[in-house]
Amino acid sequence: MKARFDASGCVLVVTGGAHGIGRAIGEAYAAAGGTSYLLDIAPSTDLPANVHALPCDVSDRSAVLAAIGTVSDAHGRIDGLVAGAAIQPRIAVADISEDTWRSVLDVNLNGVVWAVQAVLPVMQSRRTGSIVMFGSGLGTNGRAQAAAYAASKGALVSLAKSVAAEVIADRIRVNLLYPGVIDTAQFRAANQGPEREFWEQTIGVGTAGDVVGPAMFLLSGAATMTGSILSRDRAFSGDDDD
Repeated sequence: MKARFDASGCVLVVTGGAHGIGRAIGEAYAAAGGTSYLLDIAPSTDLPANVHALPCDVSDRSAVLAAIGTVSDAHGRIDGLVAGAAIQPRIAVADISEDTWRSVLDVNLNGVVWAVQAVLPVMQSRRTGSIVMFGSGLGTNGRAQAAAYAASKGALVSLAKSVAAEVIADRIRVNLLYPGVIDTAQFRAANQGPEREFWEQTIGVGTAGDVVGPAMFLLSGAATMTGSILSRDRAFSGDDDD
């Protein structure tokens, strides 16, 4: 059975959308007939039709509100938010500086809160919308030299479930997607040599495109669920079902 999504007339905001998973989701949403806005501090180049880049530092609340406000003003609607911006420095907790610790939480956790605050008014006015946050197994299991990242991802579980309870009466869905181990620039920087081989030999390393299907499902009306976690525990490519 082949899955097909129709995003005609719909608008999606993706934070951390310049590369990797966010970029793949934004492009897929546009290919399904929607319009995507990629918010990122990094530049987005060679964008296909109906995919737009908006420079934005998600750790800056005013910048996030302004960027997403631009989208809302232009379209009068925001149907989906994929809060994907994250950083993952590999530093032992005994050695991490205050600035680095705060920067991880500012991007990975606070940046999600600011994006949610920005999209909620327009979603609530239309009584519809889907918000997807990215969790991680590290948020539950932890990992050496990844305390800040793991802490931020663990906090997102409580955040997603709390926001879901707050907006369920507005028919807005808030869910977490655990993408699994995905071959992105950030993954390669944090997992080199033996670490990458470990992931390849255990749960496998997927591609950004492998996360598109689960994300599009959560963004769609077919996902009649909220406050839930959808986890890709092991790598499996769905390319044969495209």
